[in-house]
Amino acid sequence: MIHSVLQSLKLSLLLLILLCVVYTLILLGFAQVIAPNHGEGSVIHYTNNANGDSSYGFYNIGQDFTQDKYFWGRPSASYYNAMSPSASQLSMTDSAYLDTLKIRAAYFLSKNPTVSLKDIPAELITASGSGLDPDIRVESALIQAKRVASARGISIDKVNKLIEDNTSKPWLGLFGIPTINVLKLNVQLDALKS
Repeated sequence: MIHSVLQSLKLSLLLLILLCVVYTLILLGFAQVIAPNHGEGSVIHYTNNANGDSSYGFYNIGQDFTQDKYFWGRPSASYYNAMSPSASQLSMTDSAYLDTLKIRAAYFLSKNPTVSLKDIPAELITASGSGLDPDIRVESALIQAKRVASARGISIDKVNKLIEDNTSKPWLGLFGIPTINVLKLNVQLDALKS
């Protein structure tokens, strides 16, 4: 019996070292070589030229944009709090979850009256798993273009051009779908106005 216990302890120690130390170091090394900004995350710097001296730094995570003049990203169950990213943990059949979706859809339709309920992209009313996703699909940006152009008093062609210029292509042309970073797009909208 002592022999079995010792074997179990050795195996547990080996797996602990492999999975907690070696695996972590491999991922860190991979991030240092392949990931943008060496896996350290990124901050988007924004200077409000209209006021001359205001400078802001935004972490490149989802932000709470609710004004009509901005593109909206995915809703967040954690209220965009990077200290406690999480999903809502509600089932798709939970009445509270369905009520939340109805409220979000109704609000979106009230701000985008030319859009019908069936045309709202799901990602604009459902929260991402982490609640911090900064990206949306191109279709989700295009459906908001009319509202943003109208609120800013600029042509829809300018807004569509910004969407096109800020579209990230799939990695290596194969993996993923074209997406748009909402924070970067909104920063460029503000720069366009000033």
